[in-house]
This record gives sequence, structure tokens and C-alpha cells, in this order.
Amino acid sequence: MPLPLKIAFLGSDSIALPLLNWLAGEGDDLAQVVAVWTQPDRPAGRGQVIAANAIKTWALTHGLPVHQPETLDPEDCRQLAGSGADAALVMAYGQILKDDFISTPRCGTLNLHTSLLPKYRGASPIQTAIACGDRETGVTLMRIVRQLDAGPLADAERVDIQPLDTARELESRLADACIPLLSRTLPRLREGTLAFVPQVDSAASYCRRLEKSDGALDFALAASVLAARIKGLFPWPASSVSLRGADVKLGLADAVPGKGNPGEIVGADPHGLLVGTGEGLLRLRRLQRPGAKMLAAADFLRGFPVPAGTQIASRPMAALVSPVPFKR
Repeated sequence: MPLPLKIAFLGSDSIALPLLNWLAGEGDDLAQVVAVWTQPDRPAGRGQVIAANAIKTWALTHGLPVHQPETLDPEDCRQLAGSGADAALVMAYGQILKDDFISTPRCGTLNLHTSLLPKYRGASPIQTAIACGDRETGVTLMRIVRQLDAGPLADAERVDIQPLDTARELESRLADACIPLLSRTLPRLREGTLAFVPQVDSAASYCRRLEKSDGALDFALAASVLAARIKGLFPWPASSVSLRGADVKLGLADAVPGKGNPGEIVGADPHGLLVGTGEGLLRLRRLQRPGAKMLAAADFLRGFPVPAGTQIASRPMAALVSPVPFKR
């Protein structure tokens, strides 16, 4: 039986934990993680206390060497070579890799990207897919090159987007989708038979790093557009509106038939608070006021009534997708 591949893993986000747990368990006959690179400890939580991320915690629990450079340098190349890794696998690492690091493992450096490339190259593919109203996305395994998510493709695992998915639910399913994808590609990588196909650059689109200001909503747009934006941006940066002088965070919404002036509360139904838009009604299904929990609309309105006729101000919504890379 062939020996498992030795893998150096580069990642900084908990989305990779299902994959890492699989590699440490039933997937260990295909590949074994021998070293981990992750971002330095950062301030986290309301208290902004310096803390290790989930990937570092996982690595230390499994007795693996952990490297946390602010920027990869020649010493990291030497450490990668010294780890004996046959391949490097990257998922949500947060740094651009240099050519000397990419070329160090004999089987190359591969990346798991959470879109069906070449669609949504860039930093926020999960949120963007929902915000754009897509019905399907996936995880793509690609070979890393210096250009942004432009390397040749090996395989992809498709994932449906459900009507009420937020980025939180979709991220969880995409995390799980990495396992069948690597189950069928790691044996071929080990055997040297994994084929890579160049991307069609003319079909590429790009998404960007999200900002707090992306939570703005323009009620002159269609309710379906606004509902998709709210779902895609939850839990972060999260869409919000000003109600009775409070900054209210929105956790879930959908579009329903009906008419109302853009931004005007027209009433409520058993599932949500109804707001007029440029086309249809936006139903706000989950809401959260400052210092409180996210609640279903009926529970929220019992403690924070919002009368019909209340006007919500619109704010411009910045584009999330571009046919060319966003400027940094």
C-alpha cells in the first residue's frame, strides 16, 4: 500500500477544521499533516485579547510544529523543505506566497478556494455568491501561481445554495465539501496522475475583502437584491438599519410580493417585518439591537415595536463583484 503523502498546511480560519480533522482520522491513509503555517496571534473578541486562531490550536493539540511569520521569508522555505512535506495545501491562509515557497514541495503547492473558479477570484467568494443570488457554488482545488486565484484547476466539489442560507450556513457546507474533493484528488496527486486544466481567464470575475460599510442597504433596489445582500453578509460585516435611533443588525431576510414606498415599514407578518423597496417587499426575519441577542422578528418586535409608516434611510451599496481585480 502506498505511503500517505506528507502535507504542510497553511491556513488561518476555522473553515479548514473539518478537513484537518478528517486528515487526522479516516483520511490519514491518504495524507498526514506534518507542519502548519498560520497567521500570528491577533486581538480577538470584544475584549480584543491576543489569542491563537483555531488552526494554531488544532495544530498544537495534535503535536505539530507551528510557524507564524508576519511575512513568509527564506527561513520558511528552509523549514518547509526540512519538514519533509511532499505537498503544501493552502486554505484561507491570508498571505500571498512567493515563488520560492510555492516551488519547494515536490508535488507542488495547492489551494482550496471556496468558489467554482474562475468565478469569484478573491477574498470573499462565499459571501459574494449568496449576495449575488447564486443557486450554486463549490470548492475548487487548484495549483497556486502568483496571480490572484488564477492557477490551473484540478477538480471541484459543487454545493447548492439554499433559499435561506446565510454565509454562516454555506461556509459550514463548503468546509465539509473539502473532504470528498480531497478523497478523490489526493490519491491521484500521490500517484502523479492528477491533471490540471488552465482557467479561462476571460470568464473570470473578482470579489474583494469586505468592509463594515458594506452593511449599507439601498431600498430603491429590488427586495430580492436586498435579501440576498443581507444573507450573504451575515454574520460579518452584517447589514444594518437605523430603527428608532438604534443601529439594528439584520440576520436574515427574504423577498415577498407586495408594494410599499422604498424604506417604509408597511407592517409585519408571522415571519418578519415588511419594508417597501423598489420592487416587492423585503421581509426582515431576524434582527438584533445593540447589546441584545439576534432574535426572530416576532420576538424582536415584542420588545422593540416598530410602527407601520416608520421610514428607514437608504444608503448607497458598493459593488461586490468586478470583471477585473479590485484595487487595494
